[in-house]
Amino acid sequence: MERAFPAAQPPVGPAASPGWLPVWILAARPRTLTAAVVPVVIGTAVAASYGAMRPLPALAALFAAICIQIGTNFANDYHDFQRGADTHERVGPPRVTQSGLVPPRTVRAAALYAFGAAFVIGIYLALVGGWPILLTGVASIAAGWAYTGGPWPFGYHGLGDLFVFVFFGLVATAGTTYVQMHAVPPSAWIAAVPVGALATAILSVNNLRDIATDARAGKRTLAVRLGASATRTEYVLLLVVSFAAPLVLATMARPWVLLPMAALPLAAIPLRLVFRARGAELNRALGATARLQLVYGLLLAAGLVL
Repeated sequence: MERAFPAAQPPVGPAASPGWLPVWILAARPRTLTAAVVPVVIGTAVAASYGAMRPLPALAALFAAICIQIGTNFANDYHDFQRGADTHERVGPPRVTQSGLVPPRTVRAAALYAFGAAFVIGIYLALVGGWPILLTGVASIAAGWAYTGGPWPFGYHGLGDLFVFVFFGLVATAGTTYVQMHAVPPSAWIAAVPVGALATAILSVNNLRDIATDARAGKRTLAVRLGASATRTEYVLLLVVSFAAPLVLATMARPWVLLPMAALPLAAIPLRLVFRARGAELNRALGATARLQLVYGLLLAAGLVL
């Protein structure tokens, strides 16, 4: 039996609409783009550590990852509104469809254009990296759409955290390494684990913030299924895994890979907010976790290359 979703609420129009550029920047959610950039930087650093870095494929992988992330953000904006998950009760940053800033059909078209751009770039990457890259790219685009779209959106069934860990951690990092080396050494897989864990930590904060509204809309995220207390525990475990990974990596690489440990103090603020803040206050934890991922990623990349 097909699951019924609540009807979408009418959009709430703003008193004064901003210009088109700020609106589309808002829709692209630039703060989330670290989840696309960091795995490509880490995957390229792994290739560089073996003397196999290829600048053009690395740059193409970066643009493809950003296009997939933006396409996913646009698709989520559209589908969450259509399914009634985004309403006037939303406590997160404004969504352009729910706010009435952009018509739903336009947001849907923008998502398809972004995914299309990623596919075009992916053709070049497939020519460079072969059929594994083609399959990886197609799967990543399909997953970006199916996160909140399609007949069985897995973001609505508690699988969003797994999706983020796999595609924004393992797949993106290992795929970036493969397209440059035509191989994925063990260090790439180990480096991919904290990348995916920190990206998942960002999602867990987002879902912790939205537990009440998601539950009312029938969006059964992992946070809704586990509850707030267990979601906070998940967040802690993801950080523990992230900072344990360099210790494992140091057994097969130079000690410089321990550089990400210098980012540990940056975890204090989001940790405190995750356990003390509620509702819209968790937006600060979201931004702080994204900054932690970026700094951690840059330090790990530097440690791999040095």
